[in-house]
Amino acid sequence: MGTIVFLGDSITDANRLFSENGLGFGYVNQIADKLHQANPAWEIINKGVDGFVAERLVHNLERDCITYQPDYVCILVGINDVGILMNTVTTDKERDYLLTDSIRSYHQLLFDLTNSTKAKIITLEPFIFPHPQEYANWIPWQQTLSRQIQKLSRNYGVTFIPLHDALNGQAEELGYDAITTDGIHLTEAGHQILADEIMKAWNLS
Repeated sequence: MGTIVFLGDSITDANRLFSENGLGFGYVNQIADKLHQANPAWEIINKGVDGFVAERLVHNLERDCITYQPDYVCILVGINDVGILMNTVTTDKERDYLLTDSIRSYHQLLFDLTNSTKAKIITLEPFIFPHPQEYANWIPWQQTLSRQIQKLSRNYGVTFIPLHDALNGQAEELGYDAITTDGIHLTEAGHQILADEIMKAWNLS
């Protein structure tokens, strides 16, 4: 048992900020339910915030994570970074510049976590579904960011969990509406895929 802090954007938030359930209604809550069945002493903390990008996680890291000195930290952030570069600028040069800023923030995030805690850290790959089809244009940038997150994770001795291909594979098999609500966010079944992967990576299942 121990303390787990989940950091991320709206996928991690899963409406926790607008409900009485501080864990939200996504993969964090699913993990908490399973862990608490085995041992109620687990402390599960959801600090996902709708709209967050990597830089915002860095800005709030001391308050939202380091102060708890958690045993485990899980990070899912990046698709909002991709959304900003797709929706606010028009040239690849400008997008490269914004993506470099996001990667720099992610670097700082892992640096601070590994130097200020002894937590076992997982990074989850940002993902997107070509459903609606306009999101297909995001995929090359999502892939570039994912490769950099994987590289940073390896450099910091952090576990990286690839998700984009696995989630899209399930969506192709079962239908996109079975896995994603809008091309970015997940259904209950989609969240369960994340929960299972995290539990397996930490050998908690």
